[in-house]
Amino acid sequence: MAGTIAERQQELEEEFALFDEWRDKIDYIMDLGRTLPPYPDDVRDDAHRVHGCQSQVWMDAAVEPESGRLRLRADSDAIIVKGLIGLLLRLYDDATPVEIVQNPPEVLERIGLKRHLTPTRANGLYSMIGRIRELAAQHAV
Repeated sequence: MAGTIAERQQELEEEFALFDEWRDKIDYIMDLGRTLPPYPDDVRDDAHRVHGCQSQVWMDAAVEPESGRLRLRADSDAIIVKGLIGLLLRLYDDATPVEIVQNPPEVLERIGLKRHLTPTRANGLYSMIGRIRELAAQHAV
C-alpha cells in the first residue's frame, strides 16, 4: 500500500481500471471486506454505530501515540458494506488525522461507485466517510 492518501487513491484507481465489468469491481470490493480483521464485540454498540447506513456498521479509531497516525477499525453485518469499509480503510487507515481531513475520497467517483450503488448504499457509504472524517477531526491537531 502506498504512503499518502493521494497515492492510495491513485493505486485504487489503477486496480479498478483492470476490471471491465462492474460485477468484477463489486466482487473485488466484497473480497476487500473478507480481509477485514475481526471487530471486537465490546464495541458493537450504539456509541460506535454509524448512523445513516441501511446495514449495521460499527466504527472506531485511535491514534498511535508514537506515529500520530489514526488506526481505524470497522465492521458491518452486510458483505457488500464490509467491502466498502475495506475500501475506505485502504484509503484512510494508518494516515494522519490532518491528512484524512484534507483528502476527500475523490477516487470513489472516478471508479464509478456513486453511479452503481443503490441510493441507500450510497448514503451509507457517505455516512461512513463522514464518520471517518469526524473521527479524524477529533484527533487532528
